[in-house]
Amino acid sequence: MSKSSFFIVGQHAVLEALKNPERRVLRVFLTEESKKNIHRKSPKKNLLNEVKVYFKTKKELDKYSTKENLLHQGYVAEIEHLEKPNLKEFVKKKNNITLVCLDGITDPRNIGSLIRSATSFNIDGIIIKERHYPRESKLMYKASSGAIEYMNIFEVSNINSTLKNLKDKNFWVYGFDSEGKKDFKNIEWKGNNILLFGSEGFGMHKHTSKYADFLVKIEIDSKVESLNISNSAAIVFHHLNYIKKKS
Repeated sequence: MSKSSFFIVGQHAVLEALKNPERRVLRVFLTEESKKNIHRKSPKKNLLNEVKVYFKTKKELDKYSTKENLLHQGYVAEIEHLEKPNLKEFVKKKNNITLVCLDGITDPRNIGSLIRSATSFNIDGIIIKERHYPRESKLMYKASSGAIEYMNIFEVSNINSTLKNLKDKNFWVYGFDSEGKKDFKNIEWKGNNILLFGSEGFGMHKHTSKYADFLVKIEIDSKVESLNISNSAAIVFHHLNYIKKKS
């Protein structure tokens, strides 16, 4: 059965979609220069093999990105959705899993940046409420810089019931909150963990925060009220990746 398709823009977003064997790329719109660049970046493999390629001017490609005020860089692609990974099956097959859970975070740029950081620092997957996930957002794909091709995105209908089920499967839930009593760096990160982040401004939903086993914080200078959510997440992901590599 044919899946729905949508457009993405930007060099890294399009290149990584072309490299992903699980991603079906229906059409690619390129400038002459961007086609040459694809071949320069991947001289040993023709990424455009079996893909319909259309050559356009930069001005012609503008129509795919001006609405979102994005730079297409000479790259536009029409792609299909990946198969959705199954969270229940995923947690059966692995140990020492680190998952991220996004509670009420809806901004596509923040989600894309967070996906990029999570992929960079070996997070196993991201849990997000299905109706909050901007699945076809050009902005999210551009902000993820192609990293979305390599991250497990688990779309769930209910965050609270998902957390409850995972806690029953021996996951610890750490809620990140400025009112947390302990600096996250002082936690002994072992076993299966869920990093729970709430939205900027509102934080975690009150009912959702009840599922956190611990509330922890990132220590920052008192002159600064808070960090952007994607910056906060990147700091945490980097630290946990460093700890994992040391152990």
